Amino acid sequence: SAKLWAGGYLHTNDIGVMQPDGYLRVVDRIKDVIKTGGEWVSSLELEDLIGECGGVAEAAVIGIRDEKWGERPLALVVRNPGAEQAPTEAEIKAHLKDAAAAGTIPKFAIPDRILFVETLPRTSVGKFDKKALRETYGDSGRAKPPPNPAPAGAIR
Repeated sequence: SAKLWAGGYLHTNDIGVMQPDGYLRVVDRIKDVIKTGGEWVSSLELEDLIGECGGVAEAAVIGIRDEKWGERPLALVVRNPGAEQAPTEAEIKAHLKDAAAAGTIPKFAIPDRILFVETLPRTSVGKFDKKALRETYGDSGRAKPPPNPAPAGAIR
């Protein structure tokens, strides 16, 4: 479409960083990057780091509203059911703190909260449905009840 190719450039809605070797590294999607305290945090970078923790099957990171910082990262983690030991929130945060100490991520990028979930919603092409996650966890980082919940014992 004309909008996609505006000004003779392909507008992908991706955020990238030009590497010293001349390659462009895609960091995140514009709609998924988290702005906390005026600084940008890549959800993909956090997801990759959390995925390195033993016992993590997959992780999605979204921004949730925060009065002080504007947004804060919230990590939603699915534990690997076949793992010998399930990771804890403290273990994942320790791994992220090590990454911050090594300069991989800034310290302010570490999520305040990590929630363990059974599954993560997916789009029709198999990507995490972050729009659905933002709708579900909204401003508070807690799951919202479904609208008009059925009375106890009712069939939906």
